[in-house]
Amino acid sequence: MSTLLLPAAPTLLVVAGPTAVGKTALCVHLAQQYQTEIVSADSRQFFRELSIGTAKPTPEEMQGVPHHFINSHSISEEYNAGRFEEEALSVLAELFQRHRVVILTGGSGLYLQAVTEGLDEMPATNPEIRAALQSELQDLGLETLVAELARLDPVTYARIDRQNPQRVVRALEVTRSTGQPFSSFHARKSEVERPFHTVKVVLNREREELYQRIDLRVDQMIEAGLLEEVKGLLPYRHHNALQTVGYKELFDYLDGLQDWPETVRLLKRNTRHYAKRQLTWFRRDPAYTWLHPEQTENQVPNLLSRLDNNG
Repeated sequence: MSTLLLPAAPTLLVVAGPTAVGKTALCVHLAQQYQTEIVSADSRQFFRELSIGTAKPTPEEMQGVPHHFINSHSISEEYNAGRFEEEALSVLAELFQRHRVVILTGGSGLYLQAVTEGLDEMPATNPEIRAALQSELQDLGLETLVAELARLDPVTYARIDRQNPQRVVRALEVTRSTGQPFSSFHARKSEVERPFHTVKVVLNREREELYQRIDLRVDQMIEAGLLEEVKGLLPYRHHNALQTVGYKELFDYLDGLQDWPETVRLLKRNTRHYAKRQLTWFRRDPAYTWLHPEQTENQVPNLLSRLDNNG
């Protein structure tokens, strides 16, 4: 392996992309090249109790490369992007004492944004509005609330997991309380200073290729025991992290809402839809360089050296 030129300043290499695109294998390869460590920004891989449904990398896949924020918290804890921003920046400060380049990776756009740009504070909301939304969710169903979100805030509608009731209710809670779209509070009003440079890469594949990989991953999760994992998570089923693709479908199956073939079909379909929403999120940030995973061997070193040459 040839010696790589390291940037002069501490540099955070962000490797984003949709589920099943191949982030783990690439990041481990890059970490070995740069002799560095990986910080995960996957909003569900934090939790020790969630493994199969989150496609958490196995020790074999990590190949001895240190990974931070995997199995770092219990699902019984409340955890959000704001807390992650604070904790991740603390970890990065320590890592940059040993490494010139550190890798931040994940498919959760909000968590990546929290580290690289910071988050605007959300406004105070009316508790009565939240209670009303919860009642509407119970009485009218999620689809009615999603339709309202599409009408009032098409930007958030395109970005968020529309099968996650808590995310939909939260967006509408802010929108109804303030009279302004929820998405308007995610637009940065001022840039934050970070003690490192940032290089952003997003991985993507041709749609058919990505969808085949997603379908294969779902089959592998089922073979690995996803249903048994979900059964063990029944006491936590109302936690936000479990109101997501890969878990919600299995809870519905256990509730008798659909048979097994339909559950598998929904798992694959909903995961494909989730990947589309992830890509929509990353497209809104012009700082990302889009690459096929197999194009990164030379491209990433070029991006890092270009940053150094440009100061």
